Amino acid sequence: MGVRKDLRRAQRRSDLAGRAEVELVRDAHGTVREARTAPLVGRATAGSTADIPFTNAAEAPDAVVLRRKEGGRWHPVTAAAFAREVTDIAKGLLAAGLEPGGRVALMSRTRYEWAVLDFAIWAAGGQSVPIYATSSAEQIEWIVRDSGARLLIAETAENAATAEEALRTHSAPSPDGGPRIRHIDGGAMAELTALGRDVSDEEVTKRRSALTPDSIATLCYTSGTTGRPKGCVLTHGNLHAEAANTVDLLHPVFKEITGQVASTLLFLPLAHILGRSLQIACMLARIELGHCPSVKPDELRPELRAFRPTFLVGVPYLFEKIHDTGRATAEKMGRAASFDRAERVAVRFGEAYLDKFLDPSRPGPSLGLRLGWALYELLVYRRIRKEVGGNLRYAISGGSPLDRDLNLFFYAAGIIVYEGYGLTETTAAATITPPLRPRPGTVGLPVPGTAVRIADDGEVLLKGGIVFEGYWNNPAATDAVLTDGWLATGDLGALDEAGYLTITGRKKDIIVTSGGKNVSPAVLEDRLRGRAVVGQCLVVGDNRSYVAALVALDPEAVEHWLAVRKRPLETPLAELARDPEMIAEVQRAVDHANAAVSRAESIRRFAIIDGEFSEANGLLTPSLKIKRHAVTAAYAREIEALYGAGGEKDGE
Repeated sequence: MGVRKDLRRAQRRSDLAGRAEVELVRDAHGTVREARTAPLVGRATAGSTADIPFTNAAEAPDAVVLRRKEGGRWHPVTAAAFAREVTDIAKGLLAAGLEPGGRVALMSRTRYEWAVLDFAIWAAGGQSVPIYATSSAEQIEWIVRDSGARLLIAETAENAATAEEALRTHSAPSPDGGPRIRHIDGGAMAELTALGRDVSDEEVTKRRSALTPDSIATLCYTSGTTGRPKGCVLTHGNLHAEAANTVDLLHPVFKEITGQVASTLLFLPLAHILGRSLQIACMLARIELGHCPSVKPDELRPELRAFRPTFLVGVPYLFEKIHDTGRATAEKMGRAASFDRAERVAVRFGEAYLDKFLDPSRPGPSLGLRLGWALYELLVYRRIRKEVGGNLRYAISGGSPLDRDLNLFFYAAGIIVYEGYGLTETTAAATITPPLRPRPGTVGLPVPGTAVRIADDGEVLLKGGIVFEGYWNNPAATDAVLTDGWLATGDLGALDEAGYLTITGRKKDIIVTSGGKNVSPAVLEDRLRGRAVVGQCLVVGDNRSYVAALVALDPEAVEHWLAVRKRPLETPLAELARDPEMIAEVQRAVDHANAAVSRAESIRRFAIIDGEFSEANGLLTPSLKIKRHAVTAAYAREIEALYGAGGEKDGE
């Protein structure tokens, strides 16, 4: 129970306990309609994000700020060494013709060079334009053309070739030949360093010093679940408001919890604003940071064990996979029932312990629960921690809601998972769970300096220093979401009596059955995906008499499922979709999802599809969001079959 005891000790410290005090506004009926928190760090009045590496080098030149993997081992990078590398690349960018305010597109997976390039572009007075390494030719062409980037730095020769083909095929001829393309694996870093040898350090300092908090830092394009991606204009002031306030809120408490040098392994795509904001925050707080290019469980797990981070930032999929891997290991050992008991004990123990933590007058876990926890700490929980390196004590989850029972499972296992919520338009997190007041099932309170308001129709509105300037080259889209500084998020939610936000779904995704019942598919889909055998899913039912679902199986989980049952691993998905045992497995997942909603909102029928939803087939965005229109079009026949003969009627 070490991490929870440390959390309680931190709770008693007055300088930590009073952080993120919230101000509430109620309507005439006493319902909380607005919550706001004062900033912990004031608005930046000078300088920019570009200054961070140089401030670190001046104040703590020997501090280890990053770890870089080379030759199969992690090597420390000091603040002075990183600032020198940033300067060298910035000089190369100047020699390559980057003008003040010029834009450079970065198309790469998460890796050390990404961090160097991002800060170097800023140091040279430029603006970065991230592109997912998995982007299609059409997406690449649109982002480069819309942003006006004159240089594109890709990761691999294959990425560079895709970009060249995209710009040659989809763009109109450019008088100057279009953007120049270099790639990291082809020596781009060495080329830029050599190119800038005759440029003085003072020239970089001059460019960097000209930046202000109001200068544009990046055009970060949305994932494009519908239509073309839109470029969100984020300033250095936006990035500072996000990084400085979240660091000041979280870092002092987390240092108290672990008593260790904080470190994290970043595996989120750096083309996504959450990964970028995390990187900036870590550099600002001098938290040791490493990079991993893959989120695939089999590739990520060994890196976690080698890096041994003290905290992680991820999406629910990561935590679901950690849990599912633990259960799969137990099942292979013939101990699946023991793991399931450990999970039930964890949820009950976590709930009771958390109740007492939040209200000391509550009794807390009973003696029987404590004994059960102690037993499964030896058999299960410590193995979960070992799976992620052994040092992990807290994590932050965002992107979609994390199942409450899964959150409590990790809490009992000694890993506290805090939830947050945000958008590209809010520079990542707009709300986050205060570290000394966790409340599983919510996405927390407003980030310091931010306000959350619930509109009359339930839409979540946000305001504060983290809210973007608008969409690049798209004033109509900007006007549609920004009113008097309030951002209309398109998400539905509610504030509880303490000001904690719960997200209930997307306005545009709400299903209205033919019986007039409004159904949020997000609640059902999130719980469905939390079951081991389910990979992705789509809940349908708009203008239909009942709710149904398409279920795509998870390939890794299917392989394990077949192995445990001593069945051929090459069994086709089409055969499994008709297999009674697999259908029963998915039905249990559906039952779990239905437990969160009323009968009228529950899934009545489902179909296991012969395939998967992925980036490659255009059914998922790079941030793993479902392209709902694309899925419904691709599986129109299967959806129609769900409403064929034998279907139930609404209300039955």
